[in-house]
Amino acid sequence: MTFTQTRTSIPEEAKREGLLAVVIGRAVGGIVAAAGVVADWARAVQGVVTPLGWAVVAGAVAALAVGYTWGWVEFIAIGWGLVLLVAVASVWLIGRGASTIELMLPTPRVVVGEQAQARLIAANPGRRRFGGVQLEVPVGNKVVERVLPGLPRGGAFDDHFKIPTERRGIVPVGPARTVRADPIGLMRREIVWSQSVDLHVHPRTIAIGTLSTGFIRDLEGSPTRDLTASDIAFHALREYVPGDDRRFIHWKSTAKTGTFMVRQFEETRRSRLMVLLDLEPGAYADDEEFELAVSAAASVGARAIRDARTVSFVVSGRGRVGARGSGMRELPTVSRDRLLDALCVVERDDAALLLPDVARAAAESLPGVSLAFLITGTGRGAGALRAASSRLPAGVEAIAVQCSPGGEATARTVAGLTVFGIGYLEDLRAMLARSASIA
Repeated sequence: MTFTQTRTSIPEEAKREGLLAVVIGRAVGGIVAAAGVVADWARAVQGVVTPLGWAVVAGAVAALAVGYTWGWVEFIAIGWGLVLLVAVASVWLIGRGASTIELMLPTPRVVVGEQAQARLIAANPGRRRFGGVQLEVPVGNKVVERVLPGLPRGGAFDDHFKIPTERRGIVPVGPARTVRADPIGLMRREIVWSQSVDLHVHPRTIAIGTLSTGFIRDLEGSPTRDLTASDIAFHALREYVPGDDRRFIHWKSTAKTGTFMVRQFEETRRSRLMVLLDLEPGAYADDEEFELAVSAAASVGARAIRDARTVSFVVSGRGRVGARGSGMRELPTVSRDRLLDALCVVERDDAALLLPDVARAAAESLPGVSLAFLITGTGRGAGALRAASSRLPAGVEAIAVQCSPGGEATARTVAGLTVFGIGYLEDLRAMLARSASIA
């Protein structure tokens, strides 16, 4: 077998076409890269030039165009003067001011009215010195301004500033940013150094007595009419049937009757406490009345959580009347802080359902409730309170708390419903302690 070596020659025209394709491909790649650089530069410029700066740039371009077109020396001088002004303003953007800046909240949760502070720590662990710069920290709707001094090598800056806590809510703090800007306001460069942190301003609460005494005597559970083969509430004896647990055979009765007898029990269910906070605006005369209601509800809920009670904290919801669970919203009660955090953002709602409808939705969604607190304002009359309590299942003890800041503490009974009127948060503690001693 003979192998013949052949050689294929590439025409010169094909070589030229391949070289042209390579040149075009590289040119396109260079254009794309240049466009990316220009776009990055444009974004950077757009981020530092203020509206006033853009007006000055536009004025410079217009003055130079008119001056060189018509030969007007005055316009040429004005145009180059504005260009020089923009160039000098750009010098103010040089520098970072620090190497690291941290923003922290020593206490992330406070009670309304308590003092709260944020802490700023700027450091320069590098080798070169940083010049001074303006430092801004947004706090709610305001901006706290500080002057960050020049930091030498290994230098640090530690500062504290107050956070307003006059009202319950969540106050966003940060992010911390350094600002370099020229005195005229043509250029402004911001560098963000930290994340935003939230300060939770909890409603005021008061320590009240345990809710397990007086109102609810069945600490381990209340018996029901449902029978079971295993529980703690004894009901009766019955004859043994195959499948029954032999541990519950009552041997004395078995010896007397000659037939295996087993114990039968009443099924017990652990009692549940419910706190219902009315959010319908018509229930309250003003903001102060609503804040007192939030504090009263928070105090009861926090006490129940501390007592390790099974508690459900319910607020008015939106929805169609009669839809299961649609008229209520349940707040987390896994811990006291989680509940108070949720109450930081609870506000009155124009679309909230009326108190009787919320009570009905809660009764349908929360089985096993044995004690219910209905917290509302002076806008709810006796009829509305009675209607709300009637929506609860039979056997549920209901207590309505009407809040009227500065009013007189009262206690009355309306068709079997206990109604407390409180003017101060301390009145709630006194009312509950008195009711517990009577019960």
